[in-house]
Amino acid sequence: MELFTYFYEDEIEEFFYQKPQNFTKYSNRELLAYGLGATLYMPATRPNIHQEILSKKHVGLTSLVIDLEDAVGDIEVHQAEALLIEELLKLDCEMNKGYLSFADLPLMFIRIRNLEQFKRVSEQLGDATRLLTGVVLPKFSSGNGEELLMEVCRIHSEQHPFYAMPILETARIIQKETRMEELINIKQLLDRYKGNILNVRIGATDFCGLYGIRRSADTTVYDIAVLRDCISDIINVFQRFDSGYVVSGPVWEYFSAKSRMLKPQLRKTPFRDRYGDEGLKWRAKLIDDHMDGLIQEILMDIANGLTGKTIIHPSHIKVVQALNVVSYEEYIDASNIVKAANGEIGVMKSDFANKMNEIKPHYYWAKKIILKSQLYGVLHEEFTNIDLIKKEVYV
Repeated sequence: MELFTYFYEDEIEEFFYQKPQNFTKYSNRELLAYGLGATLYMPATRPNIHQEILSKKHVGLTSLVIDLEDAVGDIEVHQAEALLIEELLKLDCEMNKGYLSFADLPLMFIRIRNLEQFKRVSEQLGDATRLLTGVVLPKFSSGNGEELLMEVCRIHSEQHPFYAMPILETARIIQKETRMEELINIKQLLDRYKGNILNVRIGATDFCGLYGIRRSADTTVYDIAVLRDCISDIINVFQRFDSGYVVSGPVWEYFSAKSRMLKPQLRKTPFRDRYGDEGLKWRAKLIDDHMDGLIQEILMDIANGLTGKTIIHPSHIKVVQALNVVSYEEYIDASNIVKAANGEIGVMKSDFANKMNEIKPHYYWAKKIILKSQLYGVLHEEFTNIDLIKKEVYV
C-alpha cells in the first residue's frame, strides 16, 4: 500500500523531494498510525465490497472501515454481518489463489456494535480475520473498553497483528462535568494496551447529535463551540509529549450541497498567483463542489495536531492526503532539530531565515513530522499542497 498511487512515477519525481514509502498492516505500529490517510467508511450492507477492493475502484484509498454500527439499521444487523463475512471470505479466497497480496490491500477495519458481535464475527471469519488490520470501537468508554481490548489482544499475533481504534463519542466525554475524569480513565486504560492501539478517533457526529446540532457544509467542527471545547480536551489528554497517540480528524459529512449563505473559505490569491486565470476557474470548481469547507477543516485539523480524517465519499481521498503531505520547509526544520538534539545547542536559526528553531520545545513536533514524512512524503521546495490537489484523478 502506498499513498498517491494515482501519480505516474515521473510525477512523483517531479513533486516529491522525498517519496512516500510503501507500507502494510505489518509495518511498525508507530509509523503505521500515521498511514491511515483518508479513512473511507462504507456500510456492511454494501454489495460487492471484495470486487471494489480487487478492482481498486476507489483511487488512492489506503484505509477502509466496513461499518456494522450506525450505518446499518437495527433490523439489518444480521444481514449486514452475513454480507460482511461473505465478502471477506471471498477476498480471502482470492488471496489464497494468489490474485492479490497484503501489499495490494488497503488497511481494512470493521466497526462493531458490541463485544458479542465482535466475538461472533471474528469467530465466523476464522483465518480470514488476517485480512483485517483491526477493529473500530464506537462509543468507547472506560466502562466497556477493557473487555473489548482483551478481545483485540486475543486475536493479535506477531504473524498477523490486529489493532484497535477507539472512537471517543459518548455523553460522558462531551458533557463538561464528567469529561476530564472519563478522558483520563480512558487514557489510563489505553496505556495498558498501547501496543494494540493504532490511533484515537473523534466521533463528531455523535457528539453533535447529543445536542441536536448538525453543522452545515459552510461550518467546520471548530466553529461548533461545544465540539471545539471537547476536541481541545481530547487533544490535551491524548497528544501529550510523554505518552501521545495519533488522533484522527473527525468525519466530514458532505459531498455535495445546495446554495450557500456564507462566503467561500478559499482565498483567490494562492490560486491566481500560482495558476493565473486557470487557477481561479479551478478555485470556483472547488467552491461549487463545496470542497472549501473540507479544506478549511483539514487545515484546522493539522494546525491542532490531528493526522488523517474519516470520510464518507471517495472524492475526499485526494484532498485529505494532499493536505497532509509535509512541506520541504517543515521537513528541513524538523530534520535539523532532531539532528541537533544532542545537548550542544538550545536554539538555531531556520535555514529559511524566517523563524527560530528551539530544540527542546520543538523536538516532539519534529519527531512527528519525520514519521509523517515517511508515509506522506515531502514536497520539493517549489511545490505546495495545492499542486497535489489540482492533479486530475481518473477512475
